[in-house]
Amino acid sequence: MSKDQSILLERCRKGDERAMMRIYDLYCEAMFRIACRYLNDEDAKDAIQDCFLKAFARLDLYNEDFSFGSWLKRIVINHCIDQLKKRRLEFVDSEHLPLCGEDTSENWSFDPGITKDLILEAIERLPEKYRIVVKLYLLEGYDHEEISSIVQIPVKTSRTHLFRGRQQLRNDLKNTMR
Repeated sequence: MSKDQSILLERCRKGDERAMMRIYDLYCEAMFRIACRYLNDEDAKDAIQDCFLKAFARLDLYNEDFSFGSWLKRIVINHCIDQLKKRRLEFVDSEHLPLCGEDTSENWSFDPGITKDLILEAIERLPEKYRIVVKLYLLEGYDHEEISSIVQIPVKTSRTHLFRGRQQLRNDLKNTMR
């Protein structure tokens, strides 16, 4: 973390509203993009406001050994997941379902004619329980243990939702290319 940013955060801890606005301006756009991966634009705007308020209220919990952006991103993702849970997002416990194959990076290869935008659109068409896990895994880079903790599902369920989401994604993209 830069010395300037460290000073800004210290001023935020003391309630300096101008420092808070500077931090908000520095991170708002990136955090909004993250929130939009999970919520519609209007809900994402509300979520970002809530997240910044929460972050400023809990700055004493922030450890400067880590990136402030990463800490804030985690707050945003957790808040978005909580919003989805409030809408009764249900994850099926896969403990008693047949074990699905392990996802590896080679399983995520697509036809070279498929663009990033087509993939993102296809992800949005996935059922919500698969879409959340696919986004956390692919877009945010979380592993299954982290996803399990964030979404509060067993690790096996995370793996199963990712596997099934990938299958649906692949089928959807094949149909798109026809």
